[in-house]
Formats: sequence, structure tokens, C-alpha cells
Amino acid sequence: MSDWSLPGLLDHLHQRVEGELRAAREAIGHPTDKGDASETIWIEVLNRHLPGRYQARKAHVVDSHGTFSEQMDVVVHDRQYSPLVFDFKGTFVVPAESVYAAFEAKQELTGDQIAYAQKKIGSVRQLHRTSMPVPTVDGTKAPKAPGPILGGVLALSSAWSPPLGDTLVAHLTKDVGGGRLDLGCIADAGFFEIDEGHRTYAMHPSSKPATRFLFALMATLQQMGTVPMIDIDAYAKRIPE
Repeated sequence: MSDWSLPGLLDHLHQRVEGELRAAREAIGHPTDKGDASETIWIEVLNRHLPGRYQARKAHVVDSHGTFSEQMDVVVHDRQYSPLVFDFKGTFVVPAESVYAAFEAKQELTGDQIAYAQKKIGSVRQLHRTSMPVPTVDGTKAPKAPGPILGGVLALSSAWSPPLGDTLVAHLTKDVGGGRLDLGCIADAGFFEIDEGHRTYAMHPSSKPATRFLFALMATLQQMGTVPMIDIDAYAKRIPE
């Protein structure tokens, strides 16, 4: 019989994520450096554990009209069907059609941070997204309507006690429209997700919250399916003469 333990592996995953985030907060003195470290750790975690069809990176998002979002700490985008990813000196821009989710990554979650995340995620959701008919062996399928873009926050700790209480809910429900936060992780306390109908939030105080959040995110991405086929010609029209 094997000596491997699935609970042990999952526990190690959580300890690694939370430990790296906590080390970034305690060992790095400058607030900007702390933020950069937090973003990097979350990006590495998502790229290590999400299926290969997804890519996580810090990026701006652009649409075929030439409108840009604000820079997002973590963008989860398609890496299989969306060929356009622009890279200039380590700064990335991805097309709106390829985006599955956008997150803000913070060391400590506060009301101001939630409002800031809602504003930035709104700048992604307002972008135009194209969709093309899809050729298949059974004939051409109609264009797929662009699905919702997940929005969320990723943090090590919370400014409130309890971390996942009424105060957090009050801040989250200030914007359940374009800046809606669908899910988030507080790595030392638990995670939250919006319920069906986009009106109330389910709070999950738990042990191993980073691991539980990761599994919840993967389950949600599975339900979303594949992004629409991008209209490359719509972007090509922006090539300067």
C-alpha cells in the first residue's frame, strides 16, 4: 500500500501558500514591494495548480476598439484559443475575449481595498468582446455569447474581526453590478463567494482556506466552459497604416 496521503498533500499546499504570503508581509519592508510579492505568489500558485488551458499574470486588458482596463494584479486568461498576448518589457496586455477572471491581490483586506478592487474590475467588464462562428466537424456553430468575467480579491488577512462577518458583506454589497466581486480568499481566515442571483454572499470560515478557495475557483471555471472565439480581424483593423 502506498504511503502517500491526499489530505497530507492538500495540507502541504495550503501551508506553502499561506507561508509564502506571510513571509512576504513580515520580511519585506516597503509597502509596494509587499504588494508585488503578494501578486507574484498568487500568480505562481494559480499557474502551478490551474489546468493548462489557463494562464495567470499581471496585466492590462484591451478590447478591439482600443480601450484599455486598469492594470489588474492577477488576470486569469485563456492560453489555448486566444493567440494575442502583448508583452513589452515585462508588461502584459491581453485581449478582453480571453479573460476568465480578474483579481486584486492585497496583504490586508480593508473597505478601501474592496472599493478599489470593484472599480478596477469594473474597468475590465465594461470592455467590448467579440465572438466568431466556430467551425467544427459537424458544421459551423453560431458565435458563443461572451460569458461573465469573474472578479475577486486575494489577501492574507483582514482588517476586521471577525474577518468574514457583516462588515465584509456590507462592503461587498456596495457594488453588485459592474464591479461585483464574485469570490475571494483571506488566506488566514476563509473564503467567500457570491450566491446564485448575485444578491447575497456565502461566507466560508475554514481551515486551509487557500486550498479550499483554489478548489472553488477551479470548479467555477469548469462551469464557465471555454471563452468565445476571438475576431482577429477586429483587432487587425487597428494596425496603423
